[in-house]
Amino acid sequence: MRKTDTWQDNKDIIAELKQKDSHFATIFDEHAQLDQQINQLDKDMVTHASREEEIEQMKRRKLHLKDEIYKIIDKNKLGSHA
Repeated sequence: MRKTDTWQDNKDIIAELKQKDSHFATIFDEHAQLDQQINQLDKDMVTHASREEEIEQMKRRKLHLKDEIYKIIDKNKLGSHA
């Protein structure tokens, strides 16, 4: 997978994986929830300052999930071209 691939570039395979792979659907949804929570906390500077460590942990978890999501997408792309 190219480093510039985005969710949009892979929307068909993501939709397929969300339907057939419950683990993928779970981690994809968790990633989306973390993204939303982080964005909300980033908008509130008072809350952000008091929860900075928690936000950093959330960002690390989100990045880990993103890596796992892309590994699954890559594996399925290779499998579909075999």
